[in-house]
Amino acid sequence: MAVFRSLRFRLPAFFLAGAVLAGLVSTLIALGLFQDYTEDRLVAELQREARGLTSLYAEQAIRSQDEDRPYFVAPERLEQASGSRLYYVGLRFVFRGSTRLNELPESTVDWKDGRSRTFEFTPPDARREYLAVSQPFRLQRRGVVFGALIVAKPKAELRDRWQTLIERLAVAGLVGIIVAGALAWYLSRRITEPVLALSDAADGIAAGTYDVPEIKAYGEIGHLADRFREMAARLREAEELERNFLMTVSHELRTPLTAIRGHVEALREGVAQDEEARKESQDVIAQEAGRLERLVGDVLDLAKLDTRRFTLLREEVDMGHLLEQAYSAFAEEARRRDIDYRQDIAARPVIVADGDRVLQIISNLLSNAFRWTPDGGRVDLELDAENGVVSVTVQDSGPGITAEEQERIFRPFWTRDGTGTGLGLAIARELAVAHGGRIRLQSAPGEGARFELELPSSPRDVDG
Repeated sequence: MAVFRSLRFRLPAFFLAGAVLAGLVSTLIALGLFQDYTEDRLVAELQREARGLTSLYAEQAIRSQDEDRPYFVAPERLEQASGSRLYYVGLRFVFRGSTRLNELPESTVDWKDGRSRTFEFTPPDARREYLAVSQPFRLQRRGVVFGALIVAKPKAELRDRWQTLIERLAVAGLVGIIVAGALAWYLSRRITEPVLALSDAADGIAAGTYDVPEIKAYGEIGHLADRFREMAARLREAEELERNFLMTVSHELRTPLTAIRGHVEALREGVAQDEEARKESQDVIAQEAGRLERLVGDVLDLAKLDTRRFTLLREEVDMGHLLEQAYSAFAEEARRRDIDYRQDIAARPVIVADGDRVLQIISNLLSNAFRWTPDGGRVDLELDAENGVVSVTVQDSGPGITAEEQERIFRPFWTRDGTGTGLGLAIARELAVAHGGRIRLQSAPGEGARFELELPSSPRDVDG
């Protein structure tokens, strides 16, 4: 029963059902139109025969009167030639002798008003119903009506014509159903094969396999396949990033914890006996504890940013003073590594923002720059303001960033060399967006990197 619920069966079945339904509706409409058409044609044929035969019998009646002798007309031969039955209703004295026509009772049709009529009746000598046309009988064009000539054909003849049409339509419908079924099967295969391939790939992803085969499809299905392949690649990358993050965080946590544990044990066991040794152990413990605090803070910040569960303060921030503060934090490292570290403050705007968060953005950009700038390199920190937009630029002389890496560098947990947590730039970008700004990156391999933070003077409120 699962086969009948599958898309591969239901899609051609729906196509075929639609074709059959359309064929049935078209057949019914065609039959209705054909019935009306054949009946109109038969009535027109009977009217034409009735006019001709009435004229013929009128001439024979006049001739019979003029010659004063019976004149017999052979209606059997006329019926054989026309395929119609001939009847007469009315006065008999017009002809001398017998008309040799089958006479009907005067109540069969109203003939005295001289009008032609179309009607249905069952003759006394027949069991079938006939369709008939009565034509008034006159000896002169405007003379007195003496009777009516009736030309009739069995209605079964109409049914025979309809039956012939139905048979032909049935054959045509059968051929059409076969063609429609073949076409539906072909088109459904073209549609369902990539869909089923995507379904199998989705099952593989659910099982942890992210390899999506090349699916040949066009239009919306092709677009879906491309996006699905990209999604699978992102999921694979996310899983790898998560695994790398856990390994990195484990390493980052283990290193300071090992150092802290070693110095605590030294203090407990009295290994550090003099004051200088104890002070050195305490400094290491404090430094590593601060390192742990920063790591945990980065993870918490990223979690809050992702869920929008944070609040930005609104305060006046002197960007010139903030830049000097960020610059001073890395001055010692620049001196120690012989890095040409410069700052250029072209303007000192005051903006409404969360000062600590803006300082965190700039510090993260500077930390990334110093990480990738080799000893003896150069790092520039610039501040400018124009048209209500404040820009802070951090430029380094590092190895540069490829176009492919530029798309990934702001993703959480992603690092170029597999070291570090990969949270600094991700947090910086999210905080910039929360302030209504953005971070732009310009870089090329071998040419360093230029990060530009753009902030509006009055960013929108972002509450979580």
